[in-house]
Amino acid sequence: MPQLNPSPWLNILIFSWVVFLALLLPKILTHNFPYEPNPESAGALEPLPWIWPWH
Repeated sequence: MPQLNPSPWLNILIFSWVVFLALLLPKILTHNFPYEPNPESAGALEPLPWIWPWH
């Protein structure tokens, strides 16, 4: 059965992880969100009352 031969699949796995770590990971880590909340603008949230019936 050829699918039990790990030689080509191991090379593909290692190569894909090298590509991921070398090219994609730096792009993902440098991504920033345009509207990050700051602690000054976040107000205290008031809890909503429990309105479910108890039965």
